[in-house]
Amino acid sequence: MPVTYELDTEVTEARLTDLLNFIYTKWILPNQRFFLNAQITTVEGEHVLTFTVLGPTREWSIHVEIVGRRPIIVRMSPSDEALPLTYLERLKNDIMLNIQVFEENVRKTTLHFSWIEGEEVIPEKIVTRQRGAFNKLFFDSMLPLFMLFMLASMFIFYSFGTFAPLFLVAFQFVLVIFSPKIVARMGEWTITERNPSVHLLKYELQMSEYKEFRKKIDRQRLVQMKNEIYQRTIASKGDLDCLTAQEIFNRYGLDCKQENLSSKKVNVYELVKKGAELYNVKVPQIVVSNSMIPNAAASGPSPNYGTVLLTTGLLAQLEEDEIFSILGHEFAHLKGRDPLILFGLQISEYLFRVYVFFPFLYSLPISYYTLFTAFYYLYLPLALGLVYFIGKFFEARADLESAIKVGQPKALAEGLRKIGFRKLQYEEKIPAYRVQSWLSWDPHPPIYYRISRLEKMETPIKVGNTLIQSIKDVLGGFFEALGLR
Repeated sequence: MPVTYELDTEVTEARLTDLLNFIYTKWILPNQRFFLNAQITTVEGEHVLTFTVLGPTREWSIHVEIVGRRPIIVRMSPSDEALPLTYLERLKNDIMLNIQVFEENVRKTTLHFSWIEGEEVIPEKIVTRQRGAFNKLFFDSMLPLFMLFMLASMFIFYSFGTFAPLFLVAFQFVLVIFSPKIVARMGEWTITERNPSVHLLKYELQMSEYKEFRKKIDRQRLVQMKNEIYQRTIASKGDLDCLTAQEIFNRYGLDCKQENLSSKKVNVYELVKKGAELYNVKVPQIVVSNSMIPNAAASGPSPNYGTVLLTTGLLAQLEEDEIFSILGHEFAHLKGRDPLILFGLQISEYLFRVYVFFPFLYSLPISYYTLFTAFYYLYLPLALGLVYFIGKFFEARADLESAIKVGQPKALAEGLRKIGFRKLQYEEKIPAYRVQSWLSWDPHPPIYYRISRLEKMETPIKVGNTLIQSIKDVLGGFFEALGLR
């Protein structure tokens, strides 16, 4: 029985044919032994990529059509009606991955413009993917800050005596209490009820066009160009107007084509307010960082004292239902007081290490030197690995809470897929990488596991204690990755 999917894409109409060509040249041609009859044709004015996927032993096949429109239409017709749905799901995931890789390539040669009413025009940050991952880790768990304090405490311990770590713990506790203000300073713009929306404009260029444009237009002139568009539209209390933007683009030597230009407006305040109402908490402070790395974070010691940070990359790449589901995940952290719980867990391990474990090691006779050395070097990675693994329970609970409260687990899964598709690519293709992801110093469970878990949920979701259920689910996913179930 044929199956039809609709897949969102952020690329403009002008690049849809390029997308089909990308799938054909980068996925189908290098793996020709698994495909038959691949071709791109035009049907009623629309470009369509058709091909047949062969089973491992060729006992079955799946005929696929991908229609180049927005949203992208994917039709799959299996040769055997008894073919397990897992094969169709795997094929769908491969197609989605190819779309996301193409979108990432397009973003590299796209001019992005982001504004908020009443706020200064600020160019987007140049942020590496590694730095973006670090920021997310910092926002979600405070663990990197804790590791920094670990190093500082060693110096202070030897300088000021046995009570020095207690002062460090107290100071870190103060930082956790004031973490909403710290996170707020990491955003360039503040969202308020009066200025609730983020306006996004993008213009897609071919690689050669992009290089030529950036040769002529430096960073300063790019900001000037953004200011002109802003003044003509948002500052004049109007919406972003593609025609106006096109006019200004032409003045800066860009042969602007309407089909390459698109705009988007996201009422961030309304989404956050709606999330706060779902979780019965106050609307937190909302800040936006002008970075194209998709990210979201919430930090605060209590449900009614927190800050939510979003990046323009997240707002540009995700649909509103996906953004809202991810906000539901962040609100679950605030509602559950996860930053405080993780702080308590980290500090308990730290105090145990300083006042119990290390004194015990130093009390061992010199004849136990080998044992001392082994304990010394094994303890820290094992202890921190355990702290991070426990952190996965709370991340899984936040996913489950969002799925229950927002009621759209599949939207959250899709949002996570878009944010973490590169990591997902490794986890799906390399089983050993899955185990590595489970054991890594990261409080988040592997992305493949989070997506799979969410996609299996059917609403309404009925569970007892969400933390206990999440602990069971995480342990089950971990043992499955190890091949123990």
